[in-house]
Amino acid sequence: MKILHLCLLLCGFAPAAFGQVSGRLTTAAGQPIPFANVLLLKSSDTSLVKAALTDEKGAYRIEPTTPGQYLLRYSNVGYQVFTSAPFILTAAQPQKDAGTLALAEDTRQLGEVVVRAEKPLFQPRTDGMVVNVQNSLLTKGSSALNVLERSPGVMIDYRNNSIMLNSKSGVMVMINGKLVRMSMDQVVSLLNSMSADNIEKIELLTTPGSRYDADGSAGMINIVLKNDRQQGTHGTFSVTGGYGWRQKGTAGMNLAHNTKRTNLYGSYTYSMNKIYSDLYITSAQDMPVLGGRMEVIAWDTTQQVQHNHDVTMGIDHQLNDKTTIGANVAYNSSRSNTTTIANAGYNVLPDSLLQYNGVVNGRNRWQNLLSSIYLEKKLRAGEQLNLDLDYLYFNNNNPSEVFSQFVNEHGARAGENDSLFAPLQRGFANTTIQVGVAKADYSRQLNAAIKLEAGIKGTYTRSTSTSHIESLINDKWLNRSETLNNILMKEGIGAAYTSVNVQLNPATSLVAGLRYEYAHTRMDNPQTGESTLNRKLGVLFPNISLSRKLNEEAELQLAYSKRISRPSYNDLASYVIYSDPTAVYTGNPFLRPAITHNIKLGYNNKGYTFSLLFSRDNNPIIRYQISQTAAANLLYISPQNMAYLNSISFQANVPVKVNDWWTMSYSLTGALYNYKVVHTLQPVKQTYLGYSFNFSETFQLPGRFSAELSGWYNARSYNGSVKVDGFGVINAGIKKELNNNAGSLQLSVTDVLRSFSIHTQYGTLTREAFDIVNNVFIHTESTVRPVFRLTYARSFGGNGLKSAVRKEGGAKDERDRIRKE
Repeated sequence: MKILHLCLLLCGFAPAAFGQVSGRLTTAAGQPIPFANVLLLKSSDTSLVKAALTDEKGAYRIEPTTPGQYLLRYSNVGYQVFTSAPFILTAAQPQKDAGTLALAEDTRQLGEVVVRAEKPLFQPRTDGMVVNVQNSLLTKGSSALNVLERSPGVMIDYRNNSIMLNSKSGVMVMINGKLVRMSMDQVVSLLNSMSADNIEKIELLTTPGSRYDADGSAGMINIVLKNDRQQGTHGTFSVTGGYGWRQKGTAGMNLAHNTKRTNLYGSYTYSMNKIYSDLYITSAQDMPVLGGRMEVIAWDTTQQVQHNHDVTMGIDHQLNDKTTIGANVAYNSSRSNTTTIANAGYNVLPDSLLQYNGVVNGRNRWQNLLSSIYLEKKLRAGEQLNLDLDYLYFNNNNPSEVFSQFVNEHGARAGENDSLFAPLQRGFANTTIQVGVAKADYSRQLNAAIKLEAGIKGTYTRSTSTSHIESLINDKWLNRSETLNNILMKEGIGAAYTSVNVQLNPATSLVAGLRYEYAHTRMDNPQTGESTLNRKLGVLFPNISLSRKLNEEAELQLAYSKRISRPSYNDLASYVIYSDPTAVYTGNPFLRPAITHNIKLGYNNKGYTFSLLFSRDNNPIIRYQISQTAAANLLYISPQNMAYLNSISFQANVPVKVNDWWTMSYSLTGALYNYKVVHTLQPVKQTYLGYSFNFSETFQLPGRFSAELSGWYNARSYNGSVKVDGFGVINAGIKKELNNNAGSLQLSVTDVLRSFSIHTQYGTLTREAFDIVNNVFIHTESTVRPVFRLTYARSFGGNGLKSAVRKEGGAKDERDRIRKE
């Protein structure tokens, strides 16, 4: 409570900002004009003082720092530029209400006008960075996961289906501000099936404020979908054909109809993708069930065919000038068939040879529904109440069939006629997750210098999971007892927060907040009634941020936050998924939540951003670690807790404009890590330096051509006791804007150098389970052949411009909970 008292004390003594200029823009018919440019200029020489965008209601507010004589200039695509008469702000009269201004439409024939994106690809903000994905030529035809892996500081581990931010796990993913409460591999699958054509931007939040959930020790990734509020009926459609290892295709359409009070919008995208990967393993280990110490060479190939559907629909209706209601729904479904052909040779020392040949056929069917209704109510000037009700549904059905042979050097069947070595096995796995969320947020502008925010939130999650593996023994299907799982999890989380934003002086602002979360998690076996987990946890999460403007373009920031990473449902559940005859994937009901303390120092200047982040994680969760059963006959691949993780990271984003036709952006994240692993046969401490690098170069060429070259590289890193060598990719694209409003053609190439291969190593730091020392080489599809995509896209309706006008929308207060890691 000391921090809250300090915030209130600072509020009482905070001086007011110098002044404020406010007003509202509408059309001649009285309809608000959102996201129009408003410039505050010195009347003496029309030099720029400050700039702002109108909000969705057409309102704006600018806070000048000094007295003087000013004028306002308004502009927006499709409207005539308007400049106001000069006015004076003094210490005695620091406020200026410009009232409501109706902009006149620009009726001139636009002809060959092309609307160029004004926002950079990477855009800094106080709590992180925004990636304006539609500004990249490589977005069309890509998945949300493809776009995410090209973002600064983001690393996708395809072998373990995990996401890291600034080389740290514990990332929460949101869609339109709603947390996605699913396991990490399910979230990765969801993003891999989601078309990037429907995404407006991605927000990488390393130090989110108290109005966000405290979950996500490494931060949050918010994926903001398109919601075009341009007046009239308009939309876009696109079709993509591609080829890598095999063919790919995407087709989709966005459509919106907006009137004075009602906005209707929707989109549909279908994608088909044929994917290939292969795996090569060399290993030395002690496996008593196979005869003792042995050396292994294994290789397998995986082929997958995916069919994905994405649907979004929504409506916003303004009841009156103070009240808006709305509803939206997003539905995703995926159907995939996977065939993995595995081969392994076992040299059991000193001279026994075993050969394993297996075929695993898997079918994965899942569907995901996110729905929401909301109300926004302006109580009075500067005071607003938002109410949200959300419902989330996820179901995943993943059966599999295993055909295998385990023979010795004489061709005779190895092992006994038991479930472990049965030539025919089949797996069953089904998970259903339902989440209900109720949320209320209140904000009030107490005066020109102080803004107060507060809110409450309740989340209830019910998850069920059933899985088991059966073996065909003597013509009968028998359950493998060690693989049976039937779990019901219920989790309730209640949260309350308060936050205050104080303008200490014209150059200095303070944001301080406090969030309290209480979680009750219970896991039971519905058949036996046995409780495997009953955990109650209440934690207070303070955060504070201080920023100071050094001039109109430079700013310093200092922030502290405390966050948590709770184990996901699949982390805790004792499910079992077949890997090979001696290894299974499973959960860990003994996992503890991780608590993280972050201190960030940042500097921004003319789009250049630099930051230092100091983090301390207690009990951080690491996934896909190996351990062994007490009987030493089965290897578990499961999540574990480390003792601690300390890190000091540096991040830089440097945009460079070479000339009018060539712009570049470079991002670097480097960090020093120190941690302790305790789940291995021998605990170990490790310190290492890691870094990741992103770059993007954009070229505006003659003949309405444009081109892009981009790439990323992740240096060597460690996931607990697992070492991952560095790897990277270079991509390229070219785009042609067609004449007469005929759309655009775009060609992109992913992994030009065919370099996207991953090398991981177990046993390099300490003694692992079964004394395993191995090397795993993963080759993704593009190492066989770069992935080529050709896209045709066209906008229609609206004002007939060559490209649909994209609007800068603020992220909503977190409204979705799906979880990943």
